[in-house]
Amino acid sequence: MELRKAQKSKSKLRIGLAGVSGSGKTYSALLLASGMTEWDKVCIIDTENGSADLYDGLGSYNVITLKAPFSPERYIEAIKTAEQAGMEVVIIDSITHEWDGEGGCLDMLDKLGGRFQDWGKVTPRHNKFIQTILQSPVHIITTVRKKQDYAMVQDASGKMKVEKKGLKEITREGFEYELTLSFELSHNHLANTSKDRTSLFMDKPEFLITAETGKTLKEWADKGIVPEAKQIEEQPEPHIERAPVQAVAGNKCQYCGSVNKYHKKGCPSAT
Repeated sequence: MELRKAQKSKSKLRIGLAGVSGSGKTYSALLLASGMTEWDKVCIIDTENGSADLYDGLGSYNVITLKAPFSPERYIEAIKTAEQAGMEVVIIDSITHEWDGEGGCLDMLDKLGGRFQDWGKVTPRHNKFIQTILQSPVHIITTVRKKQDYAMVQDASGKMKVEKKGLKEITREGFEYELTLSFELSHNHLANTSKDRTSLFMDKPEFLITAETGKTLKEWADKGIVPEAKQIEEQPEPHIERAPVQAVAGNKCQYCGSVNKYHKKGCPSAT
């Protein structure tokens, strides 16, 4: 354990753009990216029915079209593909489908039975998607849809009524906490920050995002010392004696009793 003075390191940005349909999330994300690098080093992962191709007049950026099923693993594969191609800024447009789309987390939960214990199978897959974003060696911009949120409340007479509770992001609660900064876009495309670790935009009036915004953020990210590379020791997998007979009889594992493809920890069939 070491006590040291605080010192900013160079970092990769994690930027969020949230807004209702038509608020300009895709366009604003592309403008941000263009200020952070050259167009041919920008890749947008498009889940929004080809919306990324609508702005090809801006520059020669790259597109990965992602269609259903919108599982966390397919998002991870798309991010890794962009990284391996040498991209410097990756836009995920949008992360909403990973949570609420066909084959996304809520859909997976429903197909497993929708029970509370089923989150034990879904949450680790979602967390791996989040960690892929956080540990990526490139700058990442995410967009997320927002919708009107409602709640059942009791009025003065004791009757229950539906009450509007404002706009809510369509993704797992808490995602914003993982970001460097989060922009909220209004219906007229103006941005304000709900979270800003850079302190560049917090408590400032609404503004229109431009390439200059991206340039300012990139300059902030590039300031500081070079972070030390963390050495991660690979742990050998424990040896498990395997029976010479087939592990699964029918749809039920004869070792751990699992009735689906996700075996319990330590089961010889969990390969």
